[in-house]
Amino acid sequence: MAYIEEAAASVTGTGSRTGKSERGRTRSVRGSVQDQGKRWVRVAAGAWFFGTVLAVGLWGSGQAALGQAPRSQDVAPQMRSTQSAVMQKHQPEPLTVDSDPVPSPDASAAEPGPQRYSGQPQVVTKQNGNYTLVTNAYLVRLNASVVDSSGHQVDSLPESAFKVYEDGVQQKIVEFSHEDQPISLGILIDSSGSMYDKRPAVDAAALNLVKLSNPKDQAFLVDFNTEPYIDQDFTNSIAKLQQGLSYIKAGGGTALYDAVIASADYLAKDSQDPKQVLLIVTDGADNASNATLDQTIQRVQQLDGPSIYCIGLLFGGDLSRKEAKESKRVLAELADQTGGQAYFPKKLQAVDGVARKVAQDIRSQYLIEYRPSKPMSLGGYRTIRVEVDASGYHGLRVRTRAGYFPRVAGKAATSAPAAPGK
Repeated sequence: MAYIEEAAASVTGTGSRTGKSERGRTRSVRGSVQDQGKRWVRVAAGAWFFGTVLAVGLWGSGQAALGQAPRSQDVAPQMRSTQSAVMQKHQPEPLTVDSDPVPSPDASAAEPGPQRYSGQPQVVTKQNGNYTLVTNAYLVRLNASVVDSSGHQVDSLPESAFKVYEDGVQQKIVEFSHEDQPISLGILIDSSGSMYDKRPAVDAAALNLVKLSNPKDQAFLVDFNTEPYIDQDFTNSIAKLQQGLSYIKAGGGTALYDAVIASADYLAKDSQDPKQVLLIVTDGADNASNATLDQTIQRVQQLDGPSIYCIGLLFGGDLSRKEAKESKRVLAELADQTGGQAYFPKKLQAVDGVARKVAQDIRSQYLIEYRPSKPMSLGGYRTIRVEVDASGYHGLRVRTRAGYFPRVAGKAATSAPAAPGK
């Protein structure tokens, strides 16, 4: 009303003060009206602004009363970091995981690939500027020895000569090499009473094995009778190993299986090298262990454990034919299931030569790695078979471990098949 009264007074005052012609008064009135029109525009704009502010405030209050959240741009800064329960439960997937449920339009035209399983972990790797989506990041590592029909080692084969099968399904080799790699070596010496006269030859062979090994190898020494004892921790010092051998005293029974399990656990915990080997020197069957042969093999396979080489001194009058036969079967089974080799020299003088063969075999192995097409989450024992075929060779045989238990959520499987023949 103040604006209206002011406009009316302005019009009246203009006409009475000037005393000019009607035309001039009309122009003055028109000018005053135009001025008032401009004022009205300003008044209307101001009224619209305050009305909008009032309306927004009332709308926000109504929304709050209804329990609805205001828009994000209307939220106070201290409130923006708060997420709803739905957002907290459904965080976006990392960029390394393919969460797109839409299949590729080319999927129907693609050639069938390896079987895929739900729940397979996916990892994106980068190499030479290229990104690759890897469905299963777990690698199975095989140390393989190849011999011809005469038993001679063959160490010049290409990757194309090898085929790897897991549970009967061919796998793709992702890593292949043939080089002398450092190992972690455990030397297990039977210290039962029957070994007393054989110890000097055994000690010399053990030391020669280390001397012929890779200079970067680390070895530890264990003797076992009724119980296993560690005589020397990991070292590459011949002097320290020799000192450890001097601690061994013969007497008691033969707890072979317990010694193997304890040594495999020790390797898994303290070894610095992925390639692991146990060498066992014994002259009889186990008669003092808490574990069985099947449990021993299962434990080694659960650990992705060492290849086991055995030297069985199964001669002399201390063993019956039946006992010698059983000891040979046990040592051969330990070696076969873990990718090692069992040797049975006929006399003590041959022990050193066997140790040299073991050293040569270890240093000339092929390294084969593959990524299983079957996901680790399924668990269960997996059988492994490696075939080799190369022109110019006949009767080639591959020696590697017979199988393994996949680690599931950081743990190995808990059941194993009985060893063949049991």
